[in-house]
Amino acid sequence: MPAANTTATDRKPSPRTPYAVRTPTARAKLTNGTRGMVLPGIDQRSAIARRYRDVICAIIADLGGESRLSEARLQLIRRFSALVVQAETMEAALVDGKPFDSSAHAHISSTLVRLAARVGLNRVPKNVTPSLHDYLESKVAETEAAHE
Repeated sequence: MPAANTTATDRKPSPRTPYAVRTPTARAKLTNGTRGMVLPGIDQRSAIARRYRDVICAIIADLGGESRLSEARLQLIRRFSALVVQAETMEAALVDGKPFDSSAHAHISSTLVRLAARVGLNRVPKNVTPSLHDYLESKVAETEAAHE
């Protein structure tokens, strides 16, 4: 029987809890990123699916890559991307002379502004500065090449 004065950090999560970290074989294909899966059960070759995936990838790249993002931020990026595709579809219909719901478009635009503020609008520059070790190796290689 556990001591009455144990804290939450002392306890290990039960393997039966639904929130325990699962092995890759016990996770969804979407979680594992299997075969470029964006949405399970959807033809990934459609123009809308490709655009959706492209928007997700562009935003993730702008924010420094997937490894720098939390799951919550990735989920916000997915919601943002879905709304971007929806707005673009509505705009294409407008240009094509089809009925256009300006109220729905304004609502989507407003939601995009709020999501963009949460996700972050600033690009994160990729660090291209070589490590000290790589820099020194390149200088040694240059010196050796000059003496040959």
